[in-house]
Amino acid sequence: MRVLMVSDVYFPRVNGVSTSIQTFRRELAGQGVQVDLIAPDYPDGGGTHGEPDDENRRLFRIPSRYLAFDPEDRMMRRGLIARLLPQLRERDYALVHIQTPFVAHYAGLALARELAIPAISTYHTFFEEYLHHYARLLPAGLTRAFARRFSRGQCNATAGVIAPSSAMYDALRGYGVNVPIEVIPTGIPLDQFAGGDGTAFRQRHGIAAQREVALFVGRVAHEKHIDLLLRVSAVIRLIRPDFLLLIAGEGPALGALRTMAVEMKLEEHVQFVGYLARDGELLDCYRAADVFVFGSTTETQGLVLLEAMAMGLPVVAIPAMGARDILAAEEGCLCARDDAEDFAEKLLRLLQQPALRQAMGSQARSFAQSWSAPVMAERLAGFYQRVLLGAPVADTGTVPEAVARR
Repeated sequence: MRVLMVSDVYFPRVNGVSTSIQTFRRELAGQGVQVDLIAPDYPDGGGTHGEPDDENRRLFRIPSRYLAFDPEDRMMRRGLIARLLPQLRERDYALVHIQTPFVAHYAGLALARELAIPAISTYHTFFEEYLHHYARLLPAGLTRAFARRFSRGQCNATAGVIAPSSAMYDALRGYGVNVPIEVIPTGIPLDQFAGGDGTAFRQRHGIAAQREVALFVGRVAHEKHIDLLLRVSAVIRLIRPDFLLLIAGEGPALGALRTMAVEMKLEEHVQFVGYLARDGELLDCYRAADVFVFGSTTETQGLVLLEAMAMGLPVVAIPAMGARDILAAEEGCLCARDDAEDFAEKLLRLLQQPALRQAMGSQARSFAQSWSAPVMAERLAGFYQRVLLGAPVADTGTVPEAVARR
């Protein structure tokens, strides 16, 4: 089977969507599914980002425009996508898989019509809770209503939808999405989360060997609720004076968070280390930490939680939206409320009890094994087949059996 994916984002733009696409492209090959991808070109030409040559040969980079209101992203020139049609007709695609809701959505639907094949989509981003962070002049109720109506219309224009979590499934059904929906998390390529040198990382970044380190990894954006982690740090440092919060990533909230850290007199307790390459220094960073912390309540899946767990880090996080599926089993993690005092209490429990921290780290590593990327790719390939055959979809709104805890 040959599938055409279309996305408004891909590497070198680093986020969960890029990671999900790359993971599925690699793993679907083992299921006999070849995936070609249409994605934006970037000023640096995109780069290979560790992809095999055959994956890069099946990648169509589309010239794109700069977005003044969102400089991290690019807008593909839709007319140039349409020009690919003669090439695409020769490749005998079975379906189009749309990954994002902007130019890619409308271009994907148009390509599916021209190629006379079905289109499906993955709903990656919880726009209902995302938009008001970027349209602050508009009432939150208005942006939520718009996000729900927009999402309902887009999803119902496809033959089926992938939801990365049970919470996202519930949200989409609540919006009035009536096409088949199946819950299929991305899964984690476990072979990529091994090794790493924490001692070397600490030395490079001037972190003493004895310091207790909590780590956040991800896009430094307002919806990630990293400000909660700064408030937690203000509580922890009064009890554990050597405590350090590491923030690994870049994004639009970085300046505001740096200012907040200074205002809270946390300069000695919060360290921003920027973006770290996934195949190198990021692994070292995971190894340098004692605990992983995550304050977001808007994740559609929370892949980074699984990455940290695969590296043997116990997690403190809020069981909301997509993270709920990962945290519900309470294996390798402590669930906190969206409250600095409660979150700090959970984090302190791990910092003060090394034996508990070690035991939960082992639990976390074991738990991550059940979310393997090959299992999820098998489920996605099955979804493709059912859509093509018009067969019933496993429309239950629950996580896959492979990740359901016994």
